[in-house]
Amino acid sequence: MPQSRPARQIASLILILALLVLTAFLLRKRQTETGNALRQIVHGQCVPDMLTNHLPSPCVAVDLKRKDAILKDKLGKTQYLVIPTDKATGIEDPAILKPNASNYFADAWDASSLVNQVFHRTLPRTDFAVAINSISGRSQDQLHIHVDCIQTTVKSELAQLGPEIGGTWQKLPVKLMGEEYRALWIAGAELKERNPFRLLADSLPHPAEEMGAHTLVLAGAERSGQPGFILLDGEAPPLAAALSSRIRLGYASGEKLEDHQCAVGNDPQK
Repeated sequence: MPQSRPARQIASLILILALLVLTAFLLRKRQTETGNALRQIVHGQCVPDMLTNHLPSPCVAVDLKRKDAILKDKLGKTQYLVIPTDKATGIEDPAILKPNASNYFADAWDASSLVNQVFHRTLPRTDFAVAINSISGRSQDQLHIHVDCIQTTVKSELAQLGPEIGGTWQKLPVKLMGEEYRALWIAGAELKERNPFRLLADSLPHPAEEMGAHTLVLAGAERSGQPGFILLDGEAPPLAAALSSRIRLGYASGEKLEDHQCAVGNDPQK
């Protein structure tokens, strides 16, 4: 006897739900298999080679005192990654907020000098950005900060907005690369003891639960001829943040504000 229409609809719905669950499982399995690549490189190759042979291969550098490594990313000619030698999953890892935690953003900013070596000249600080993606916006589950040039359009927009950005968090009136950000001005040529992870955490009601949904971008800036930084914070939508442990939807990826081909460095007028 043929099924009734309601029964067929229920069977179809069950099949669709089963396919969605299977798809989510397979995607998460693939993410788990591929998301440990950076950890395997740093902890399985760079650090052992440094300890045994005093060489950081295949990393560019390993600083055991500072507890981080620098790896040239395969994507782009000027992109480098700063990766802790201690295990840390990402922006949500509580270890980065401990009192004795390394200021990985300060280390990442120092690593921007490697981009200068690519061009054999010193680019202005406003050409650089360092970024960490949210859980939703990343592919690797080992903390890593992207170091590269900034998108030319983002550089122009921040130059216009810069004078209005103060020392407390404020929402930007325009979107950057289609995404909403809030911003904070940090004076000085170096970060020193000012840790962007801590600046973000101190602004959140429940940082232990909320940090993973955020992306941070530190852009070099100048104001009245004096050096500084513009710290940008973006947040993934609640649904993307909730699903990030199972499927990554690509939200809150501050890396998008960087240009891995470094058009600003290729400017013939510089």
